[in-house]
Amino acid sequence: MTTASQPATGIWQGRFVWVTVGAVALIFLAAIQSLAVTTVMPVVSADLDGERLYAVAFAGTLATSVIGMVAVGAWCDRGGVLAPLSTAVVLFVAGLLISGLALSMPTLVVGRLVQGLGTGGQTVALYVVVARVYPSALHGRVFAAFSAAWVVPSLIGPFLAGAVAEFLHWRWVFLGVAALTVVAFAMVVARLHGLPLHTDEPATSRVAPRLACAVAVAVGALGLSLAGELGAWAWAAVAASVVVIGLASRPLLPRGTLIAARGLPSVVLMRGLIAGALFGAEIYVPYLLIDEYAFSPTWAGLGLTAAALAWAAAADVQGRFGDRIGNTRITLIGIALLVASLVVAATTALLGLHPAVLIAGWGLAGGGMGLMYPRLTVLTLAYSTPKNQGFNSSALSISDAVGSASSIAVMGLVFTALVGTDAGFPAVFAIAVVLALAALVPGLRLGHAHEAAPRV
Repeated sequence: MTTASQPATGIWQGRFVWVTVGAVALIFLAAIQSLAVTTVMPVVSADLDGERLYAVAFAGTLATSVIGMVAVGAWCDRGGVLAPLSTAVVLFVAGLLISGLALSMPTLVVGRLVQGLGTGGQTVALYVVVARVYPSALHGRVFAAFSAAWVVPSLIGPFLAGAVAEFLHWRWVFLGVAALTVVAFAMVVARLHGLPLHTDEPATSRVAPRLACAVAVAVGALGLSLAGELGAWAWAAVAASVVVIGLASRPLLPRGTLIAARGLPSVVLMRGLIAGALFGAEIYVPYLLIDEYAFSPTWAGLGLTAAALAWAAAADVQGRFGDRIGNTRITLIGIALLVASLVVAATTALLGLHPAVLIAGWGLAGGGMGLMYPRLTVLTLAYSTPKNQGFNSSALSISDAVGSASSIAVMGLVFTALVGTDAGFPAVFAIAVVLALAALVPGLRLGHAHEAAPRV
């Protein structure tokens, strides 16, 4: 049963309030984890002598998240949401525990792979919760609230993670988030019981072929990440991995996604391109501040704060005025802000500008993504029906993960190849600029479904 046709009140009122609290709490924890790990990974890499696996520690999580997305998406399309969401949270916590207790970088990477299964599944399950519980008129507000859940983590997450790594130990960044997740979910799960989260029209399509494709995509993404270990054969492995990813991802995405067909396919493709541009470059921001400017982990974490705050503020603008601004203008403004930020980062790295330029400029990226990211989610649900909410939600997240994992892997190869030169950091930011500009193609073909931003 869905409440999509019922009158809207507010996401913090009546029957929606506890669902909102629970969903936002899980997003909050994901934000803490993401910002914390991005901040401390340079320290972890140095401690475990894992510089060559630095990019893999990020890309691997995104790669296995594809499997979680497909499995949970199919599970949700066949019934309720509570069981798949609970399973995803268990995997998320297990991965954090493995990483936090790791004695070597390969073991930490294994933990990140397990964590990815949970992260991907949790994202899709929460999207389906939104689709089945809230009226369409409130979807924009819900996803704005999800983005706003990054505000407190953006204020304290990077700084706190850096301080924990500097004054206690980086392991507590993983173990602390795991403990917090267990406590929070114990409270949240009780609030979800009894809500109408089942679909009245369960899907009947076969799951095994899609899961096989998801595993192939994950293997391809991991192969892309590890290609640098093959020496002279590295770029041949890159080419083979790209082919595997392209072929295996087609059944997991709406028809026409790879050619930017108008409507939902372009929504999904744009999400992957902007995710690849931002998240591929973002992991090098604290790295640059620590490596080139001798920032401590505590202060390097603050380099991500401006972008996270700008993201939340822009997401709120999108949630309130998205329909008035329009999809085309959101695309143009968002891409312009993202490209400007990446150009500032590349210029700072190339010319050795003051680090304040990098930190301030990175805030522009957050503003652009805050406009585009939740808008693409709103459009995805608007193009969906109860029969394919799980598939479309997982497709959006798969594009997100594949785009991010692929760009991180390629940037990692380029960065590693340029170690010892001054070109490494400028090169990764330049690659991100190309991806952001490419997002204009699907971004101008988003179309309109039946999305409804809330009135103010």
